[in-house]
Amino acid sequence: MTQKEPQRYARWYFGGLASAGASCVTHPLDLLKVHLQTQQSGKLSVLKLTGHIIKEQGVLALYSGLSASLCRQLTYSTARFGIYEVSKQMIAPKGEQVSFLTMVGMASLSGAVGGFVGVPADLVNVRMQNDIKLPPESRRNYKHAIDGLWRVWREEGIRRLWGGASVATARAVLMTVGQLSFYDQVKLYLLASGHFGDNVVTHFTASLTAGAVATTLCQPLDVLKTRAMNAKPGEFQNLWHVVTYTAKLGPLGFFKGYIPAFVRLGPQTILTFMFLEQLKLNFGYFK
Repeated sequence: MTQKEPQRYARWYFGGLASAGASCVTHPLDLLKVHLQTQQSGKLSVLKLTGHIIKEQGVLALYSGLSASLCRQLTYSTARFGIYEVSKQMIAPKGEQVSFLTMVGMASLSGAVGGFVGVPADLVNVRMQNDIKLPPESRRNYKHAIDGLWRVWREEGIRRLWGGASVATARAVLMTVGQLSFYDQVKLYLLASGHFGDNVVTHFTASLTAGAVATTLCQPLDVLKTRAMNAKPGEFQNLWHVVTYTAKLGPLGFFKGYIPAFVRLGPQTILTFMFLEQLKLNFGYFK
């Protein structure tokens, strides 16, 4: 009988690395989601929008803003995964089972911090992705993420770097609850059933479920966040103004881009946790 290998623990920065790796694959879907959310007329479908971008700008246009997306994950996701993982290890140092409500609480705190930290990179990410659909004379033309951050600071002031912070932070709380706490909970259920082992099938099933939950929780706030961040200075007076502007499209206006959001967030969540589990398995540490 082989001896069971001791449990490996994730290092605090593994979540950021895993999320950045996933973003390299799913970035075109994120770009399409932003384009759909910033359409007020809502006439272009996902396929038509994809074809239009490729025809007008080329295939590489689907990766516009990738540097900002990576910058966002290395700030936003590193913070939220890191705080969540460290908190979990403090509460359960020997790998004991943590209650779902405790996981939701840890995920909420982690998401709030990560969401606030990641707002500047997220703002530049949204702008760079949306740039290619604007007329050449209206484009911001950020060279890369650092250039975008510097230009926003210099041209619009440091406060603008946190434009849309309230919506982004609230969304990050829901996203982190949907992803991290539901992933852990579903994984616990699957392992406890006796029909699953700690393997790729379990990781895939748990992460797919977490992705679906996170998309449904976050979509209304995601739409508001995208509109607030992409707005010109002074276009919206406050969050309520963004809500009423979006409400003109009807209730479904708050779920614009839901399909590409799920198509993007599903693979993003799956790849993030698959990468995270592999990082933990190969580079994690023993207590």
